[in-house]
Amino acid sequence: MVAGNGIFVSVISPVRAALAGVHVGDGLPVAVIGALNVGPGSFYAGSVVTRADDLLRAAERMVSQGAALLDVGARSTAPYLSDAISAAEEADRLASAIGHIADKLGVAVSADTSRVEPARAALEAGATVINDVRGLAEDPDLAALVASAGAGLIVMASETGARRPGSAVDTVVDVLAESLQVAARAGIEPERIVVDPGIGFFRQRGVAWHEWDCAVLAGLGRLRVLGRPVCVGASRKSFIGEIAGEPDPARRLPGSLAAAAAAVLAGAHLIRAHDVAETVQAVRVAEAVRHARGEV
Repeated sequence: MVAGNGIFVSVISPVRAALAGVHVGDGLPVAVIGALNVGPGSFYAGSVVTRADDLLRAAERMVSQGAALLDVGARSTAPYLSDAISAAEEADRLASAIGHIADKLGVAVSADTSRVEPARAALEAGATVINDVRGLAEDPDLAALVASAGAGLIVMASETGARRPGSAVDTVVDVLAESLQVAARAGIEPERIVVDPGIGFFRQRGVAWHEWDCAVLAGLGRLRVLGRPVCVGASRKSFIGEIAGEPDPARRLPGSLAAAAAAVLAGAHLIRAHDVAETVQAVRVAEAVRHARGEV
C-alpha cells in the first residue's frame, strides 16, 4: 500500500509488535508507559526525579499502578524548550538512572533519546527499548545500534523530518513511513517497532499547534496504513493547556486523561503518561467502549 507521496509501506494484519517482551497491538490490552525524567529541564517539573532512591520508588509505584513499560529521559525534548546538554552528559544520566532500576521491577525499561552515545549507554545499563522522538533522523548511527542490540523501538514523528506541506495526518504518516524505511534499511524487524504521531512536536506548519494535535488525534486510525501499533504521548502537553486555558502543566491532569481516552477510542495501542494510576483507569474505560463498538 502507498502511504502518501509515493512512499510504499506494507500493511500487517493484525497490527502487533513486541517491545522487549511487551506485546501490544490489535486484540491486546492497551499498554500504559510510565514517563520518568532524570534531567531538570523537563517541561513538567512533577515528572523529574533526580535522587536514585526516589527514582526507584517512583518506578516501583508506576509498576504497581499498572505500567507495562517505563520510559526514562535525561533531557527535555520539548520543541519549545532548550536543554542542550552534551551527548556524554546525557549518556551518564541515562546509564546511572537505568542501571538503578533495570532488572528490579519486572518490566522493560525504555530510554528516551535520539543520540547513539546515550542510547548505547542506556542499553548497556539495562534498557531494552529506545524511544526516539526524532524518528531516526538526528543521529545516522542510531538505527544500526538498535538493530545490532535487538532492542525494541518507538519511533516518533517530528517536525525535523517533515519537508513537504500537507494535512496533519498526511504529514505524520509520510514522516513515519520514512522513519520505517530507515529502520528497515538498518535491519530492525518491523515486529519490534511502534510508531508515535508526535503530539506537541509540530509547531511550524502554518496551523495552530493545538489544532494540529487535535486533528492528529481525530485521524489516528489512518496511521494503520503503516502497519505498526501506535503509541500516543499527550500527557500534560501544551495543546491541553491552550485548549483548557491552563498554562501550568501541573494542573493539566483532567485534560491529559481526556486526551488519553480520545487516543484509545481512535485506535491507540499504547499511552505514555506521567500519571499511571489515573491513566490506566481512563484507558480501561475507553478500551471497553471501543470493544463495545466492535473495534479491535
